[in-house]
Amino acid sequence: MMLDLAGLQSGHRVLDVAAGTGGQTLLAARRVGPSGYVLATDLSSKMLHLAADTAQKSGLTNIETRVMDAENLDLDPDSFDAVICRTALMLFSTPPKALAGMRRAMKPGAKISAIVFSTAEKNPYQGIPLTVVRRFGGVAPSMFSLSDPQRLRDAFRDGGFPDIAVHAVSFQRHLSSAAEAIQGLRNAIFLRGPMAKLGDTEREQAWTEIEHEFAKRQVPAGLDLPGEMLIGVGTK
Repeated sequence: MMLDLAGLQSGHRVLDVAAGTGGQTLLAARRVGPSGYVLATDLSSKMLHLAADTAQKSGLTNIETRVMDAENLDLDPDSFDAVICRTALMLFSTPPKALAGMRRAMKPGAKISAIVFSTAEKNPYQGIPLTVVRRFGGVAPSMFSLSDPQRLRDAFRDGGFPDIAVHAVSFQRHLSSAAEAIQGLRNAIFLRGPMAKLGDTEREQAWTEIEHEFAKRQVPAGLDLPGEMLIGVGTK
């Protein structure tokens, strides 16, 4: 849906900001085809190396990776047909500044499509563990800083976009048990930093409480957790 809302077409030049390991980069590259081009940027050279390696193994030759700060994009103006940003905009220290840089790199009439998390209550898979970590004194990332649709609109407006739309997208996450949820969360990047700031005792207590919270939602068929994302779309 993010790619659809960005209006990706064959032959387009696409900018993928804070691309990470590039799952959406590959999808975009397939959409624009061999005559198109996708530039994946991220602060992490390690993640971009993984993205480039996956692209090579997938036979995609229309992807370039470049280490770059999302809030200080060094790109030619009016050079991209579309911009995408997947679950990263809410983590930037100044989202409007990042959006203004993306807008500068876009051609007139081009669209940006950015996915962010809705509220912690509507995303218990992330919301429960982050709430527990905060209670034990951990500093959690600002994963839900743009969860209010109006705040997301304001970020786009302050970034220079006059034409803005926000779409709420609901989904369901099914897990076999609370234990499976914990197993996945122990490897989750968004929890790694906050958990590391806790002492050993507090950390184990936090994991116990998180599993207890998930266990309360478990039924014989497993664990079904709701989720909701917001997709902000701006047109230059």
